[in-house]
Amino acid sequence: MWNSNIGKTVCLILLLSGTGQVRLFGNETTKSAVPVEQQIQQFVQASCLGCHTGESAEGRLDLSQLGWQLKASDVRQRWIQIHDRVAAGEMPPDAEDLSQADRRSFLKTLSNALLHADRADVDAHGRGPLRRLTRQEYEQNLRDLLRLPDLDIRDMLPADRERLHCNKVAEVLDMSRIQLEAYLDTADAALRQAVASGIKPRPREQQRLPATRMFLTAQTFGEREAMFYAKDSKFVPLSMGDLNRIRKENSHDPEMELAIFRSASWPYYGYPDQFKAVEPGTYHLRFSARAVRQLQDFSLKPAFTSIPMNFRARKRSGADVSGDVRATEEILDIQPETAIYETTIRLKKNETFEYSLLGLPVPRAINPPNAPLYYDFPPRPAGGHPGVAFQWLEITGPLDSTEWPPPSHRLLFGDLPIQKATRGTLPVELVSEQPEQDARRLLRRFIQQAEREPTSEEVIQIYERLVLEELQRGEPLAEALLSGFSAFLCSGQFLYLPEPRAAARDLPFAVASRLSHFLGNTRPDDELMSHVTAGDLLQPTVLRSETNRLLEAESSDAFIKNFTDYWLSLKDIRRDEPDARLYPEYRFDDYLIDSLAQETRTFFRYLVEENMPITALVQGDFIFANDRLARHYDLPPLQGAKLRRVTLPPGSPYGGLMTQGAILKVTANGTTTSPVIRGAWIMERIMGEPPPPPPPAVPAVEPDIRGATTIREQLAKHTSDPVCANCHARFDPVGFALENFDIMGAWRNRYRSLGKGEKVTGIDRAGHDFAYFIAGPVDASGQLRDGRAFQNIQELKALLAAQPRQLARNFLQQLTVYATGTPVRYADRPVIEAILDDCEADQYRLRDLILALVQSPVFLGTEPAAAAKGRE
Repeated sequence: MWNSNIGKTVCLILLLSGTGQVRLFGNETTKSAVPVEQQIQQFVQASCLGCHTGESAEGRLDLSQLGWQLKASDVRQRWIQIHDRVAAGEMPPDAEDLSQADRRSFLKTLSNALLHADRADVDAHGRGPLRRLTRQEYEQNLRDLLRLPDLDIRDMLPADRERLHCNKVAEVLDMSRIQLEAYLDTADAALRQAVASGIKPRPREQQRLPATRMFLTAQTFGEREAMFYAKDSKFVPLSMGDLNRIRKENSHDPEMELAIFRSASWPYYGYPDQFKAVEPGTYHLRFSARAVRQLQDFSLKPAFTSIPMNFRARKRSGADVSGDVRATEEILDIQPETAIYETTIRLKKNETFEYSLLGLPVPRAINPPNAPLYYDFPPRPAGGHPGVAFQWLEITGPLDSTEWPPPSHRLLFGDLPIQKATRGTLPVELVSEQPEQDARRLLRRFIQQAEREPTSEEVIQIYERLVLEELQRGEPLAEALLSGFSAFLCSGQFLYLPEPRAAARDLPFAVASRLSHFLGNTRPDDELMSHVTAGDLLQPTVLRSETNRLLEAESSDAFIKNFTDYWLSLKDIRRDEPDARLYPEYRFDDYLIDSLAQETRTFFRYLVEENMPITALVQGDFIFANDRLARHYDLPPLQGAKLRRVTLPPGSPYGGLMTQGAILKVTANGTTTSPVIRGAWIMERIMGEPPPPPPPAVPAVEPDIRGATTIREQLAKHTSDPVCANCHARFDPVGFALENFDIMGAWRNRYRSLGKGEKVTGIDRAGHDFAYFIAGPVDASGQLRDGRAFQNIQELKALLAAQPRQLARNFLQQLTVYATGTPVRYADRPVIEAILDDCEADQYRLRDLILALVQSPVFLGTEPAAAAKGRE
């Protein structure tokens, strides 16, 4: 690993040139017949090896082991590192050791040599290797191909490895025998779900549940305050015996209501008394409800605001929830006036669903000595406990296709008749008088629909032989075809995305696949493929139009989610539970965490849709908020779970990515905040300046939650070593500016501690007593490495926004890795800079940058010389 001391030798190293010219700093020689590599070796032996050889080499740089053949990728990469350190002014560390003229000459000559070598490698081998589909992409490809929008097979595949904050880097998307077996099993499972479940649709059953059948028990954990039955807005004291009698006699009172005042966190089994999905599938839920308040006498009054809720699929079990728990994406805002609401939920066999009221309290478990365990509900707030009162619920399902066999089955087997299976493992079998002829026809039909580029006759015959051999062994026609289909879905042609090459006949197909997987995580749709067939996809106007269309399509949700999951670490939003000792207000607040993640995704989508300037990533006068986020950010109240654009008041510290709660949560550990971690994260993810790895055996700084010392004081001691101080100067100041935000992004002026300061006591939303201390004040001031100073987060944002080209360059680099599966190569740099030149006049707008990348040689695999002309 290279460190800053490597620069001490750069001033001694000669310049490389494709012409064979050698120049020492301050001295020039004429052309020599001696090869460049040999001249380098001779100079290093004479001038550098005294300090840079063996285990004791200064700066751990052993030049005797450093090769000089730029054709070798590892050697070329080391020289690129040297180039970048010199260009950043980090090497040599003493500016007097290398004049500006010599620095410019060195960089120009080395850059030319590196460009020449890297372009030669790209011409010979392409920008990068074939890229395997990620498991998310594989699932979405099968969903779209098989007409199964709810297909859920992702977890059958091994998790993909991550590199450069992206899960699409070709070099780490490997394939082993075990992985291939998993893909075969997954493809087979998906295909079997596509087959008709019988010779006719499953009957749709409808159950209408009165309030007294909507909840398993007569009460739940937390006693009456958590849940009870009511009539005429008054509490009805039903025991479990009363409830069993009513259900047995079917003597349900239609005026009765089920009132719930708690969230669906442990412990909870708030699901209907009898219902479970006998058949897997989609179920329609329709119910009547109103938002209410529970008063001191357990009477009900209309709520002041709406109450958000959704449903969670789960298995029937006790309070300790077992198995998979999945919430519906749709959140319903239950209004104070009684109304009817509808939604759908996807259930597996034998699953049920529970009522998930969002943002409400959770009861506390109390286990007194020599007494039974019980659960206490938090004290009733001044207006009463908010909740939802349900009158009735209808369940209809499973919802099979209205046409039969369903579209997924017809995609596999066309119009062949079906009958109830008499053999094999499928529920139906195909009726065919000419099974071999039908097998050939249907196999070719399936391949034509599944392929992303034409399949050769030679390859088709391989799958054909597989299917015919299955038939000859006595397998039913459908089973034999599934074997061939599975094989194709696990072939290299389906599993891998080719790197576009300029001279390749299949270039339009490769570009179409790259574009659709970039902006939709899936295969090209019919409209995109129509341009491939017409031969006009690569025309700039058509490519731009298709890119805009895909950005606006529903499939772009996958791009927004997956890109932000990795670039901004949103996939880690639930990694660390908030420490309830220091932050009791965040206990069991899943609604807040989900809202934070949705805020960041909605914000990023808005920037792309509105083509906002790149500086909006760090600075702006608006955020996206709902009722919970408005409270979290101390904004005027909002109603409802839906996120909307909110203009910030003057002087607000919020606006931009850096101060969004999701970003501030994933850069904290649930207990404390660290300027080191937050600052390094911002500089790497937003500004494109990754920090070097910390020296070995140097312990991390853990903030003192006892309140004895501030994090600034601890870091001052930690960075007393000049070597440490030089590195920390890159990111610590940025992190200090974010210290005004707690572990979830709420504003604070002072730290909290567990042992020193002004004591704060109370009862949290789960009924727990809490006590913490308000400790020392936050100092958010700092000075960047270039000398620019700031006093607060607003001033820091202004300083970072003053570097729009750097912001745009980093965004382009992140997009390039995500879109192509290959990091930005040295040969790509002139193309990236050309894009930045083109977008500079209009403030580097986000959609413009995406459109320019798609039109670039980096994306299209075309000759980069024209794009790079004039930049060498």
